[in-house]
Amino acid sequence: MTWNWQQHDWPKFAWNPSRLATAEQQFLVGGGTFVGAIKHLGDEDRNQLTVEAMSKEALTTSEIEGEILDRASLQSSIQRQLGFAADNRRAAPAERGVSEMLVNLFKTFAGPLSDDMLFEWHRMLMSGRQGLTDIGHYRTGSEPMQILSGAMGSPKIHFEAPASAKVPSEMKQFITWFNGTAPGGAEPLPALTRAGAAHLYFESIHPFADGNGRIGRALAEKSLAQSLGQPSLIALAATILARRARYYAALEAANKSNEITDWLAWFAGTTIEAQKRTLALIEFLIDKTKLLDRIRGELNERQEKALLRMFKEGPEGFKGGMSASKYSTITSASPATTTRDLADLTVKGALVREGERRHARYKLTVPLRHVPHISVNERGEIIEG
Repeated sequence: MTWNWQQHDWPKFAWNPSRLATAEQQFLVGGGTFVGAIKHLGDEDRNQLTVEAMSKEALTTSEIEGEILDRASLQSSIQRQLGFAADNRRAAPAERGVSEMLVNLFKTFAGPLSDDMLFEWHRMLMSGRQGLTDIGHYRTGSEPMQILSGAMGSPKIHFEAPASAKVPSEMKQFITWFNGTAPGGAEPLPALTRAGAAHLYFESIHPFADGNGRIGRALAEKSLAQSLGQPSLIALAATILARRARYYAALEAANKSNEITDWLAWFAGTTIEAQKRTLALIEFLIDKTKLLDRIRGELNERQEKALLRMFKEGPEGFKGGMSASKYSTITSASPATTTRDLADLTVKGALVREGERRHARYKLTVPLRHVPHISVNERGEIIEG
């Protein structure tokens, strides 16, 4: 097998810009919509959006690699690093490390890429990691860097990256390319094209002993943020996680040739879908503010606590709806008090009841927002379905 980096045209990627033109335009329009929407958020909701988006990204970019982190610990760590009010929860090294990387990305997205920036991200990401010698620098091992699956005795090789000795020169060329294709660079590229190519390019080099996927997705986020001129806060990793098998298949297909139109089309559809997820979250927060403003001063502490707990679950809704037993657990209310509180919230129009008696479930009276799967077909059309 001859990999992309072994071919004569590496790393001169080729693609069909016309297939991506509509997607590029839609992404920029979505970016403008994002800017307009967040103007309607108060400081508290804007902070919630930032923390929620970043913690979801931290959770999902780790889950793609098979690492399950604690959401509350992540949110607490991000709040502290951003200077927002937070509890005294102590974050484990894994949660703290990925949080530090994403907060650093959030704060420094506009700056040029460098070896030192990547090394810092790697040190953060590998915080507390045992048994890994190459931390905070590119890999040095003599063994081939391979992506494998299957049985130990007869594994399938999905990809083999350049030897460790070649990584410094490959990364020097990559960093020059990344900075040169940025807005204002010598050869600027459209937003989705640059971010998709950057992710593939970086993953093809696979410069670190571990953490390449998470850092590669962070680079895509940095690229998108530079194109928009602000942190994008899009749910890129969450959307990739939802189609993880297709993500790996698309990367594997793309690492065999330097003609990358199909990969960029896949990445473009995924990124637009991710952007729509963030816009759905903003609309949900606006609806939350309107509802709470309408009934402000009419709720007791228990009712307010329960509503805020339901809103915390985001635009996809409180899983299973609020039941009497869940309300009692959240608020420590007696059964009789729970019944009165829920009935009152229904009368006030904060909740709507479905079912009767012990089967009754309560949902917020704000619309839930399902984001459809987005793809770019061979004619460059945006398909929702």
